Amino acid sequence: MPNRPDPVPALEVDPKRMRALVDRAGDLLQEFLERLPDLPVYRPRTIDEVRALNVRAFPEEGLDDDELVSYLRDVVFETAMYPGHPAFLAYVVGAGTAHGAVADLVAAAINQNVGGWRLGPGATEIELHLTTWFARAFGMPEGAGGLVTSGGSMANFVALKVARDRTLGLDARERGIGGARLTSYTSAEVHFATTRAADMLGLGSASVRQIGFDDRYKVDMTELRERIRRDRDEGFEPFAVIATAGTVGTGAIDPLDEIADLCEAEGLWMHVDAAYGGAAVLSDELRPAFAGIERAQSIAFDPHKWMYTPQSGGVVLVRDLQWLSDSFAAHATYVHEDKELTGRGIDFGMMGPQLSRSFWALKIAVSLLAYGTRAYSERIAHDVALARYLAELVEEHDELELVAPVELSICCFRYVPRDLRGGGHDEYLDRLNERLMAAVQADGRVYFSNAVLHDRFVLRCCIVNFRTEAEHLEAVVAVTTELGAKLDAEMRAAG
Repeated sequence: MPNRPDPVPALEVDPKRMRALVDRAGDLLQEFLERLPDLPVYRPRTIDEVRALNVRAFPEEGLDDDELVSYLRDVVFETAMYPGHPAFLAYVVGAGTAHGAVADLVAAAINQNVGGWRLGPGATEIELHLTTWFARAFGMPEGAGGLVTSGGSMANFVALKVARDRTLGLDARERGIGGARLTSYTSAEVHFATTRAADMLGLGSASVRQIGFDDRYKVDMTELRERIRRDRDEGFEPFAVIATAGTVGTGAIDPLDEIADLCEAEGLWMHVDAAYGGAAVLSDELRPAFAGIERAQSIAFDPHKWMYTPQSGGVVLVRDLQWLSDSFAAHATYVHEDKELTGRGIDFGMMGPQLSRSFWALKIAVSLLAYGTRAYSERIAHDVALARYLAELVEEHDELELVAPVELSICCFRYVPRDLRGGGHDEYLDRLNERLMAAVQADGRVYFSNAVLHDRFVLRCCIVNFRTEAEHLEAVVAVTTELGAKLDAEMRAAG
């Protein structure tokens, strides 16, 4: 008889103990949500302080639950910064829905790998339904769909990989791009995920032609047409235009219908980077601003931004779901399956670059189920109304200057002392506003970021937070002018 190993339940946890631990974690998170409005958005701590509070040696014998909960308490209250705080207005980071967080717990517990249908049957069908529904929401035709990704960078990469393959032919997957001189076109306001995708695809970041923009930060169509013509004359092969539906700097939406007309006339792939702005198609009030997006061959957008769902979860959509399989399917004996024999569904691991895939779709689907589409429509429109309200506050204040139109939920402005209004002091104002942003972030009462517009450093508030209300924008004005006056006095005194 072979020597039969005895059981070693080293990592097994009694279900009742797990329930008790989840209950205690729930109490901790309830306290966090109750205290959140009164917490600072951010506590400036040194690297050494953060490490001292959060970094623990891994013990030979595991900690008990009291010690674990104490450790989690430090993670939550001592060193985190809070994108869900109502005064967090930086970057494009959603607040994180409570129902989405619960869904993430469930997804982690059942631990589905949504790379293969057999490893996550329900998870696969939920993701397929969700992405097909999103395609309909954007107005794409029957047969369109997509998959959930780790975020907008991966969504843009997947879309441009499909565009490359359909331009060069699917055999490019095996032979490479050869001597092809592919070029793509986008506004200079585009997110760097686009140039990084070109780098990852072997096209080189320089193959992305960054086109100038007009006074509303939308791509200059005259320059775009001219650059495509010039590249063709010089032996390049234009293959895609990447439109932006909500630039990260100002929230501008490129003229999508006009770009679609150009792509049809030139035989180019139209991709829309809607990572930030795309969720606004769920708003009845805002949807008309996206006219033409339904004509795109591919769209990338991030529910973890303006749909407020927890990190991470982006979406890529294409007009024909088969295109994803054409660009990513692979064959190996160890994953062989006869679908006709088993009757199983699609394998998302063969429709994108990741074979091991988390159940990202659940938190998005559960958030939609919990709140309903009407709540999303109303809240997203409210975020835009708040951004416009902040712009009005800025324009009324004689020490603040509005520097860009408000199209979606981003407002850009700068602090300008009364005696420096009228121009001629831009270098000083750049330094002042850069220091002011750092001071506001360290202060913790409100938290915003910056943009660089026409080579000028400006302050930027982005509202993708369902907890933000008018009072928090009034605090932005108060804190900015208070700290701005103090810094201006210090800088002038220092010469």
